[in-house]
Amino acid sequence: MVTPPLPPLYRDADFNGPLSDAHAARLIHSLGPLAGKRIVDIGCGWAELLLRALASEPTATGFGIDLGEEAVGHGRANARERGLADRVQLVVGDVGSWPGTHADVVVNNGAAHVWGGEPETHTANALEAVSDLLGPGGRFLFGECFWLREPTGEESETMRDIPRAQYRSLPDLVDFALSHGFRLRALSQADLWEWDDFENRHTQGLEEWLLANPGSPDTDEVRARADRYREFRVRGTRETIGFAYLSLIRV
Repeated sequence: MVTPPLPPLYRDADFNGPLSDAHAARLIHSLGPLAGKRIVDIGCGWAELLLRALASEPTATGFGIDLGEEAVGHGRANARERGLADRVQLVVGDVGSWPGTHADVVVNNGAAHVWGGEPETHTANALEAVSDLLGPGGRFLFGECFWLREPTGEESETMRDIPRAQYRSLPDLVDFALSHGFRLRALSQADLWEWDDFENRHTQGLEEWLLANPGSPDTDEVRARADRYREFRVRGTRETIGFAYLSLIRV
């Protein structure tokens, strides 16, 4: 914890990932009719996509779970402000020890890691868990990274915290999802503008904190953090990692 505290990501970003308003609306539409459906968002953060899905269909209900207490609290406040609090439950909890609940639609957007395990197993863990949670005809919106191309040696060194086997090519990701009992209803990916917009918002709070707090004893730490994140993006992920949205049907 630095002093004063860094601003939360939700102060600047609508979604915790590369997603525009128009793209979010298309993803919600890709799930098919939501009338009377129960939508479960696993690793929901502040649950922005879940809340927008509920706003699109007044008979749908929702449930979200995430370890981030502050983010969940922000999602609850948004639900109250938008008149959705009576149709959604957002809880702080560990998905690894969560017993599950009834779901017609599941969302896991950039949060395959919430089931734990080594990074190389995150995608499989997510697909297996959701396959067990949904019945035939259930819908799954799965947002996951993939390799746009093979990284160079320099890029791999910059991204050394990401094992090469953690992600797949986009065709291999689709095939892997289908091998877990799903059919593909729709596929899209974040474009470079969405990526850049999110990354800019992600670092905006750090840069503004540095400007406002030059005398803080934590300035060097925050500056180093911002510099590492910039290098990770500019010299590592920007040309190598994409983000796919798979709208899946459980068979």
